[in-house]
Amino acid sequence: MENTEKMYDVIIPGGGLAGLTLSIQLKREKPDISILVLESMDSAAPAAAHKVGESTVELATYYMREVLDLKGYLEEHELPKHGLRFFFKTNNKGEISNRVELGPRLKLPVPSHQLDRGTLENYLATHTQTLGTELIRGARAKDVQISADGHQLTYSKDGEDIIVKGKWIADATGRGSLLKRKLKFAKPMEHHSNAVWWRLKGEIDVDDWSDNIKWKSHLDPKLRYLSTVHFMDKGYWVWIIPLGSKNTSIGIVADPAVHPFEEINTYEKSLAWLEKNEPLCYKMLKPRGEGDGLLDFRVLKHYAHESGQLYSADRWGVVGESGAFLDPLYSPGSDFISLANTWMTDLILRDLSGEDIALRASVYEKSHQSHIENWIPIYQNKYLLMGNTQTMVVKIFWDWAIYWSVPCLLFTNKGFVNLKVAKELFASPTAIGSRFGELNKRVQQMFLEWQQYDTEIFTDRYIDPFDVPFMREWQQGLEKQYSPKELIEKVTSNLASLEKFAAALYRLMSAQAFGTPMDLMVNPYSICPEAGKGLTAETTGPDAIGPDEEMDKQVRIIWFYKIKEELAIS
Repeated sequence: MENTEKMYDVIIPGGGLAGLTLSIQLKREKPDISILVLESMDSAAPAAAHKVGESTVELATYYMREVLDLKGYLEEHELPKHGLRFFFKTNNKGEISNRVELGPRLKLPVPSHQLDRGTLENYLATHTQTLGTELIRGARAKDVQISADGHQLTYSKDGEDIIVKGKWIADATGRGSLLKRKLKFAKPMEHHSNAVWWRLKGEIDVDDWSDNIKWKSHLDPKLRYLSTVHFMDKGYWVWIIPLGSKNTSIGIVADPAVHPFEEINTYEKSLAWLEKNEPLCYKMLKPRGEGDGLLDFRVLKHYAHESGQLYSADRWGVVGESGAFLDPLYSPGSDFISLANTWMTDLILRDLSGEDIALRASVYEKSHQSHIENWIPIYQNKYLLMGNTQTMVVKIFWDWAIYWSVPCLLFTNKGFVNLKVAKELFASPTAIGSRFGELNKRVQQMFLEWQQYDTEIFTDRYIDPFDVPFMREWQQGLEKQYSPKELIEKVTSNLASLEKFAAALYRLMSAQAFGTPMDLMVNPYSICPEAGKGLTAETTGPDAIGPDEEMDKQVRIIWFYKIKEELAIS
């Protein structure tokens, strides 16, 4: 066994997206930092590397473009993304134009990208080495010993075990989770869904799937092609994502309680499943996989997991899928990488400069765990709602609203690594961050409780998230920079708007279900307090709020049902 004497500042086992971007972030902040990245693959990734995570949304896009300064590469080599696009349940799935469609019409002012993970990670590997990072391929991390005098990591290469030493260990080994296994802090997540996905040769544009002129005219040619496309019905969604390599990624993500994993866990079974559940997808995609058209096929069973710990003042942490992974819906994986890398970078650099990081490590741990806990209700049991069009439309709008108005805004303004901001927003059970999480939890439960009343199948509708002014304002305002004081004030103001949004949704659902009046007072923090106890909320007391004329007007844009009873609101 070879034992190297060099002490690296940081050892990163895992040379995928999380590990490579962390090394680049560290090098950009501190060019003389010594970093060793160990990658188990012994050669560069294939052009269409078989990994989930081909689509970025606003937070990760900002991280890659601005924090890592990859804007030039992304614009030259990766496809621009025209937002997320959804097609909902219909009685005629053979015709795409009659499905309710949700997605942006016009080119988005805040950019995002469709990523071909193979070409991207190969570029990142080359780029980080030009910055001075040492990268060893074909190096499989086997064991780690944590010590105050410097950690020891053992890896194997070419049949030989080698020990290296580092002040910090940043675990980016993905689902192999080196530190989780060693220190025994794995934590299961009660969200049970499975995914299968494959690549097809060539471009696939759903805009070509119908000759309906009116439907085609909703937006300019090629914008549907550049969207991350979702087809939804109860218990599942199907993705179609274009790649910069001119190939196309196809995936099925399903709740096994509705669609057992055994029905989709091979390519042939997936085609049969598509024929039954999404016949137009089957018709258009099956011929593309014939001959040499099918590039690959992969499966991932029960992909969601948590982590009992994420950061330690003992100079270690986990990033990427070594930590937590929730769900591919809304493409949050790269967001979690961006957040974890930013917290890790801050801890490492402060420690190397001689600062005591114990308090920050504790704050960042609590902040990240809170972020995970706040996001779990977005997915948990929600695949059962995917066949309810009205429910999913308002849920998607709500999910985007909470994403843009708080975590995205905090990230683009460095709020997650500002202790003053963190203390103000997250330090107490009554702080804004805690209220934000509780509000989201109540609204997500409201969607479940209201499902039984959402029985109509809607058709021939197009809804744009930017038809709603406050949604457009929040998305377009993500790149605006605030002082810490202004940031706290803006997040506080956004939370007040979310409270009004939640109350407006409850009034509409209650009116549809029970015929209650539209001027009902609602306490947004009392909505559906207990699972399975029905659509309820307190309508009296000091925390109950009345209708807001402007909010109600905007929310009606995304409400398809006719109001049974509506009182004049002065």
